[in-house]
Amino acid sequence: MGKSVEEYFETLSLWPEEQGRLRDVLKPFELDETMKWLFPTYSLNGKNVCAIVGFKGYFGLWFFDGAKLDDPQAVLMNAQPGKTKMLRQWRMTSLNDIHPALIGEYVREAINNADA
Repeated sequence: MGKSVEEYFETLSLWPEEQGRLRDVLKPFELDETMKWLFPTYSLNGKNVCAIVGFKGYFGLWFFDGAKLDDPQAVLMNAQPGKTKMLRQWRMTSLNDIHPALIGEYVREAINNADA
């Protein structure tokens, strides 16, 4: 059986403080927090909204319907152009890249899209 969300955050070796901070930013939203694809994933009424991810070179958020987001700050990118149609990533490399109010705007829009 895979790790629980709590086990994930307790045993992080890559970006532990940074991923924990993203989790803190997401906590106020009424989203279900579960493990999917090895990462904490946040959903609304069974529809995936976003996930916290950590890799060797970056950490960040995946927005499952990210192509539908306005992205006025141009922070979202397609990780696999030509393969991935909807998923967009917001890659970060330091605590200074975490802007809770701005992240909240993107998450609210993603929730509105998931709720539509």
